[in-house]
Formats: sequence, structure tokens, C-alpha cells
Amino acid sequence: QVQLVESGGGLVQPGGSLRLSCAASRSISSINAMAWYRQAPGKQRELVAQITISGSTDYKDSVKGRFTISRDNAKNTMYLQMNNLKPEDTAVYYCKATIYGIRDSWGKGTQVTVSS
Repeated sequence: QVQLVESGGGLVQPGGSLRLSCAASRSISSINAMAWYRQAPGKQRELVAQITISGSTDYKDSVKGRFTISRDNAKNTMYLQMNNLKPEDTAVYYCKATIYGIRDSWGKGTQVTVSS
């Protein structure tokens, strides 16, 4: 497994931007897929964006065109650039690492609050 630590959350006004980081305890170059999930109060955790080892990306429909996922293998870090944030984006954001044949690793989350 790999230890993951999220950072970059906070309070932002609607229309604002944040960049989340997910720092890994080891090289991420061989991690098959990494993803960002979020969980709002009273709701199930949902997939926001995913990036594979080849760099392919996928996004939840409601964030397409606003969020960008990326990974920097040299820094062992994954990012989520979030622009034009909306109140409905408010949630705790978690990162996940998937290595085939090994149980998924999760971070502890970072709070994002979008409010005026």
C-alpha cells in the first residue's frame, strides 16, 4: 500500500478556484490509477475524477470543463485543479491510489467549502 496525504482545501467563494494536492509516500509512477472522490454531508462518496498510469482521464459530468486532474510522477503527487467552484462542490475530498492486486489506499481527506 501507499500512504496518501491531501492538502489545499479551504473556504472559497462561488466562482473561485482551489488546487488540491495528494502527496504519496512512495513513487507513483507504477500506480495503475489515482482518483479524487468527494463526500458531502448525508451523501455517499462519489468519484470526481480519475487518471490512469497512461495519463487517461475521466470526470464526473458535473465537473467536466471546470476540474482538471493531473499527476506529477517526479514529485509523487496528484493534483485536482478546481475552477468556477459552486456551492454544490462543497464536500470532503479524498484521494485514492489503485495498484492491481493490492487493496486500494485512501487519504484522510481535505475539506472544501464553497460559500459566500
